[in-house]
Amino acid sequence: MKTYMYKALGVLAVILMFTACSVPSITNRSANTHVPAAYHGPQDTTNTARINWKEYFADPYLHALIDSALSNNQELHITLQQLQIYKNDISARKGEYLPSVTLGARSGVEKRARYTPLGAMEATTHIEPGKEMPGMEMPEPLPDFMIGAFATWEVDIWRKLRNAKKAATMEYLASLEGRNFMVTNLVAEIADAYYQLLALDSELAIIQQNIRITRNVLQIVRYQKQATRATELAVKRFEAQLLNIQGLQYDIQQEIIEAENHINFLVGRFPQPVQRSSQDFNNLTPPAVHAGIPAQLLQNRPDIRQAELELEAAKLDVKVARAQFYPSLGITAGVGYQAFNPSYLLRTPESMLYSLAGDLVAPLVNRNAIKAGYRNANARQLQAVIDYEQTILRAYIEVVNQLSAIDNLAQSYDLKQQQVQVLNTSIDISNDLFRSTRADYMEVLMTQRDALESKFQLIELKKRQLTAIVTIYQALGGGWTRQSTQ
Repeated sequence: MKTYMYKALGVLAVILMFTACSVPSITNRSANTHVPAAYHGPQDTTNTARINWKEYFADPYLHALIDSALSNNQELHITLQQLQIYKNDISARKGEYLPSVTLGARSGVEKRARYTPLGAMEATTHIEPGKEMPGMEMPEPLPDFMIGAFATWEVDIWRKLRNAKKAATMEYLASLEGRNFMVTNLVAEIADAYYQLLALDSELAIIQQNIRITRNVLQIVRYQKQATRATELAVKRFEAQLLNIQGLQYDIQQEIIEAENHINFLVGRFPQPVQRSSQDFNNLTPPAVHAGIPAQLLQNRPDIRQAELELEAAKLDVKVARAQFYPSLGITAGVGYQAFNPSYLLRTPESMLYSLAGDLVAPLVNRNAIKAGYRNANARQLQAVIDYEQTILRAYIEVVNQLSAIDNLAQSYDLKQQQVQVLNTSIDISNDLFRSTRADYMEVLMTQRDALESKFQLIELKKRQLTAIVTIYQALGGGWTRQSTQ
């Protein structure tokens, strides 16, 4: 027995040496997670991303919309089901390295052909009628009844199955971060859509105000025409201006409907009016932003954490693929009862059966599929490394861009606000001069047009300011914290 064992161990050693030496080489590269020490200038570790979105966004109507979206958004529910799929994969992988036991029962009947080895053997043991011996009859045809328990187990020598289970766990954790990233995007998208809607409301109010002003000026022009102080051309130009502004009103109303329905879609409900603040849009004050330090992105950004976990899963997949080159040890066992007569089925030990076997199998020739799978796993690992580095770089650039946008938009908004104030004053001056025939009607039209455009531009700048505030919160990784997603 010892000799057989030594021979078996010797054969196993030869197989291991052959398989180990013939594993193809791969390219392995670690991810570069270096980021600059600061975005620009001296900064502290105070980070806006750590603030709950309910504190970051002060509008209670916006709070209600975000809460509703986190509960009812359909895309988010689809992601939650995907999380459950990944979680089930972990259970399936865990079951692969544990013994599998099945219970089974079988019944059947068989008639062997006479001129076959088994048929001839059965014929020689058949007992003629009248000469039966109790318990020795061999019926023809031969029934078969069996009941038993059977087990199979692949011994995880090379941790192939455990690494596969760890890889599935990493994929599940990565999908959790993906869900957090979706929450961040959802919060930002609703906030941005909400501010877009407020901006449209403000534009509609400006249009309606300009309609009233233009109507008043048109009335003055008509009076002046009756007094021969203005021509029909002036009347027609102001009428055309009024019609143009009225057309803009309906365009904005349509945009408001579409903006409301976009929010309704994100919230997961059918079209309905969106409750919102009536505060003057230009008086909205953006919250203060603290970017912290770039290194905090590695912990705050869910997409970076997701890429990191996917890289860890890819590394484990390479180990699993490498283990395919090594021998696998499988153990099978069974115990039960089998008889050709149901009355003999549970007789012990006559009807009892059992088995125990071990299989050691290693790939020897034609291993192209295993090599290809190994190289593919390595390629996916390199992809994950590059994706991880790219995600870090993209996150850093997004933060830098938005910090710059916040500063530049603030300066631009101040200048545009001064321009609007000047043009508002110019409207009053031009109207007074026109009433006293000291200004041409074209000057009035041009002044009104410039004032309208500047007011629209001011609203656009305010909207871009608020969008930048939303985007920087998203870029820093805010909006997904546990208390904000419950």
